[in-house]
Amino acid sequence: MAEIVLSGVSKRFGGTSAVDAVDLTIADRELMVLVGPSGCGKSTVLRMIAGLESVSEGTISIDGRVVNDLAPKDRDIAMVFQSYALYPHMSVRQNLEYGLKVRRVPRPQRDALVAEAADVLGLKALLGRKPKELSGGQRQRVAVGRAIVRQPRAFLFDEPLSNLDAKLRMQMRSEIVRLQQRLGTTTIYVTHDQVEAMTMGSRIAVMRDGRLQQVGTPLEIYRRPANLFVAGFVGSPPMNLLPVRVGGAGAVLAGDGFELPVPESARALLAREPGRELVLGIRPERVSEAPVGGPRSTPGAGRLSAEVALAEPLGSEVVVHAQHGAQTLIAKLGPERIPAVGSRIDLELDMAALHLFDAASEERLGDLPA
Repeated sequence: MAEIVLSGVSKRFGGTSAVDAVDLTIADRELMVLVGPSGCGKSTVLRMIAGLESVSEGTISIDGRVVNDLAPKDRDIAMVFQSYALYPHMSVRQNLEYGLKVRRVPRPQRDALVAEAADVLGLKALLGRKPKELSGGQRQRVAVGRAIVRQPRAFLFDEPLSNLDAKLRMQMRSEIVRLQQRLGTTTIYVTHDQVEAMTMGSRIAVMRDGRLQQVGTPLEIYRRPANLFVAGFVGSPPMNLLPVRVGGAGAVLAGDGFELPVPESARALLAREPGRELVLGIRPERVSEAPVGGPRSTPGAGRLSAEVALAEPLGSEVVVHAQHGAQTLIAKLGPERIPAVGSRIDLELDMAALHLFDAASEERLGDLPA
């Protein structure tokens, strides 16, 4: 297996910087997910690790050996692409064993490796078919199987599920995670889908504009996003972000037509920052409908009145988009009542679960409780 280390890795195309000074260590047997919007540099990082792109600056090492100048075939890694990249004129069996034939693996060993991969991926009944006779999910399993039979030191996945429908994507990502756990092969998985990242990765590396924004477990990144970009990108629906300023000797956060109470645990810090411009973040599941005329259902909660712009019933919950002035708030409510579009609704914000970010630097106020 393999530990993969990127040290100060950058990539420039002419005067454009696609990847900028990335430092990242992928531990042996780890499943690391690189996630970020299109164009953030995550696929370029993967292609540099594979040797398909040269490194402008920095080093990439696999098991302590710098591989910057090694050809892709000499790095002992296998890559699975979004497009499947199957040979259309070959059967499933021939696609699976092609890389082994090129490496002159003896026929008995080839047959054993193909049979094992076909058994693991449920392809035994499909070995005689051509790619055009397969569904999208079956083609993707063949592409994964072709990587498995090589028994490489690392797997690289470049948005392999993008062409599949939602149900099949869910099934395939579960299969890939189980397969990685069974084989124990170091794996780097690239996706723009943050739900995919949260459900698959043992750790996540969030990228933006060629730079790493935060690296951590899915729970760490969800609970303590390092900056406004990570806060707004990770989570579905995304975190609510409200511009506010510190008031009342650190006891309140004042926004456009509202004031929200600051938890006792944060008042001492904010008392030193009167008038400071911040951005308050709160997850939709921490926003509820306030009881009419009654006490707050959550002690210390803040309240906002808003107009319902959209209500999305999802069976177990209703996702409500409500407008307060120019600000949209998203709340996850119970399924018992679907508020009408255009109606007023009182929303209760659990202030014990707030996140605060500096409005200028967009960085998290790290001394606050999670």
